[in-house]
Amino acid sequence: MSQTESSSTLLAMSSVNRNALVTALSRSGWNVVGARGFDKPLDRIAETQASGVIVDLRDDGMSALAAIRELAGHALVLAIVPGRDLKWITASIDAGATHYLTSPFPQAELAQAVRLLVGNAVQGRAASSVEGGPVLEGTKATGEIERRLKAGRVSALLVAATRFESVNAAYGREVGDELLGAVAQRIAGAVREADPTATIARVSGAEFAVLVPQGRGEALAVDICHRIDRPFMIGGQIVAIGCRIGVVESAAGEDSVGLLRRASLALAEARMSDTSSIRAIGADDDGEALFDASLESDLRRALDDQEIELLFQPQVELSSGRMIGVEALARWRHPDHGDLSANTLFAVAGRSDYLLTLSQHVQLRALTSAAAWPVALSDLRLAINLTASDIAVAGFADAFLAMVDASGFPRARLTVEITESGLIDNLESAATVFATLRAGGVRVAIDDFGTGYSSLAWLKALPLDYLKIDKELAQDIAGTTRDRIVVRGVIDMARSLGLAVVAEGVETEEQLALLAAEGCNYWQGFLFAEALGVEGLLELVISRPWPAPSTVAAHR
Repeated sequence: MSQTESSSTLLAMSSVNRNALVTALSRSGWNVVGARGFDKPLDRIAETQASGVIVDLRDDGMSALAAIRELAGHALVLAIVPGRDLKWITASIDAGATHYLTSPFPQAELAQAVRLLVGNAVQGRAASSVEGGPVLEGTKATGEIERRLKAGRVSALLVAATRFESVNAAYGREVGDELLGAVAQRIAGAVREADPTATIARVSGAEFAVLVPQGRGEALAVDICHRIDRPFMIGGQIVAIGCRIGVVESAAGEDSVGLLRRASLALAEARMSDTSSIRAIGADDDGEALFDASLESDLRRALDDQEIELLFQPQVELSSGRMIGVEALARWRHPDHGDLSANTLFAVAGRSDYLLTLSQHVQLRALTSAAAWPVALSDLRLAINLTASDIAVAGFADAFLAMVDASGFPRARLTVEITESGLIDNLESAATVFATLRAGGVRVAIDDFGTGYSSLAWLKALPLDYLKIDKELAQDIAGTTRDRIVVRGVIDMARSLGLAVVAEGVETEEQLALLAAEGCNYWQGFLFAEALGVEGLLELVISRPWPAPSTVAAHR
């Protein structure tokens, strides 16, 4: 229980269940005041200085909801709805509820709903648990999607809340978190009505994936859009947002990556449309032609208008548990399509002859940003990515070192990374470039090792410092005995060549413990932190309690 929760006062309004509500919430650590009946709700809110109001609609409290909305727009209201009747849920939201909970419910679900009500979600996770079942995230989401695909064909919806960033900017992250929770509630309500066995997963910021049996996607998308289009009462404000939805039918043998990629394309086309909020594409249509052409024409503007955002993924030393560096990652904040990944960004750049321009743009921004870091970050290493096109340019290494010096970032704290696939046609160039960079004080790493075109000859021929294990390989260590043997072999091979090993994509304590037992040196992944802006990175360094070395599994 955080200080915010324990200091929040809640007003529970009920004529029959008041004592039970007060007792249950008090046991969960909140300060609760019970109101007998529903008279003078605003007087009681002002009197108690309540941060949230629970109105029990099982006792016919709809009039209280209407009064709170009309006269006290700042109030956050949780409506307890009798049963799972859609009419009750819709009526409660229309009457002024900002959150709802359907009865009957266990105490744990009441505690979760109230925690969401008082805005105590952490860093955008408000939508990770909603009434009626979890909204999955991370590996749990991927695993469930894979399970559904193996069981049969599905319809997949990718739902994006529009104008969400504007709400965040106008009212702050706490309001944004509350809004995410409310959006998740409405999506969950629609999904439960359509198919109680459906899968709901939060895949990024304000985007949710929904899987239902094949053929049910478009009808559900219409219902979800209708619900999200209704105004929200959030953070003392009536907030109006909207949604765009991409709908796809799964193809035979398709995995979660392919399915979500096509859903993303459908969503991007929905964002572009002036006539419809929903774009549905069939199993044989990926919609890429229109999407790609649009992105290619937009890339030049994106470079000029600073739409390319730099984030930093923390890297951690296994033996001490301390953050020792970060990897710079690019993200395209497209005004129409939302956040696009680095993979999409660089793929578009490669097709439109902007790859070298984009690569240098990202490298220079990362270096100048890191050179200006506050003192608290001044010991961190910086890793930035090179492309095959970079190392193929004559004189690249000297020009790159000159750019580093001009930025003011020290060479001794810099690592460059290149993927295995970037070495296929440029092995000799890579060896020359890497030798020059290392002679200049920069360290060199092969990225995503283990899933591309791995060659022991490269490891022997190239001057390297680090080997980065691809995230899929690192995550497989928690799979079968054979999986662990493969990872062990990679780590042992790197150690015998004098290379340090960095594991990517670590998401569970089990993966981390097994990597430590096998002698991995460093790691990065959501288990420690997501990719962050400079302010988030600084907050992490200042606030996170660093573990003592004895609490972290030792190297083998």
